[in-house]
Amino acid sequence: MFRNLSPGAIGVQKPLAETVTLARIGGFQGVEVSMIEVSRLAEEESLGYVRSLFEAGVRPGGWGLPFNWRGDEHDYEKGLTVLSRLASLAAEIGCPRAFTFIMPFSDDKPFEENFKWHVSRLKPVARILFDNGCMLGLEFVGTESLRANRKHVFIHDLNGMMELCRALEYGNVGLLLDSWHWYASRGTIGDILRLRGRDVVYVHVNDAPVNVSLDRLLDNVRFLPGETRVINLKGFLKALKSIGYDGPVTPEPFSEKVSRMSPEEAVKTTGEALKKVWLEAGLPV
Repeated sequence: MFRNLSPGAIGVQKPLAETVTLARIGGFQGVEVSMIEVSRLAEEESLGYVRSLFEAGVRPGGWGLPFNWRGDEHDYEKGLTVLSRLASLAAEIGCPRAFTFIMPFSDDKPFEENFKWHVSRLKPVARILFDNGCMLGLEFVGTESLRANRKHVFIHDLNGMMELCRALEYGNVGLLLDSWHWYASRGTIGDILRLRGRDVVYVHVNDAPVNVSLDRLLDNVRFLPGETRVINLKGFLKALKSIGYDGPVTPEPFSEKVSRMSPEEAVKTTGEALKKVWLEAGLPV
């Protein structure tokens, strides 16, 4: 596993070269990238230039799907074409981990219909990624308050998301496992230990507020890893190590305090918080 920076998750918006420098300042070993930006840089500069940005100890960690796969059919088909080109480029720079999230409800599709719709949309995505040596991480959203008063509930926990991963059939699809959603969905260490390393593609870590019941959690009120000690991150990370997960671990605190900091202070504060729980879990620095 390696410590990975998502600049957007801590309110930092900088060009890739500056982001890599910030990641180094924060003690991160990887950085999340925009493949659209990578593609532009490869065209304006060169692929070699992009690769050179990652030659000083910070690797490309992963990338979000670069199109709206939930959109209308025309936009979806156009997006698949873009994805094919960007997935090939991602493989060339050594960044095979793509990811997206799945909404835990629908106001128009019952569960089974929604499941089939997700398979129909995500299976071609998985195939394109597979053909280019890339993986797809699917994030379940466990925050109970987001499902309140919605017409149809959809997948919102680890086991349910694994069913969708298996339905996509290509073998390159697994979880984006977020400690917040794992905690909010009443997940257990045992749930993680029943996985294989390859079942997890990407990892987010964060913490939850003190003395707030699970049904009262608000999705955007989170904390830095280890800040409140509500989520068992030591056990979470040790379990991931135990199953052989070898990918990025990315703080996603959605912290107002951090977002008000300068970029340098934000990455240092976030990096220090992650490193502390990292060491507590017995992971090598």
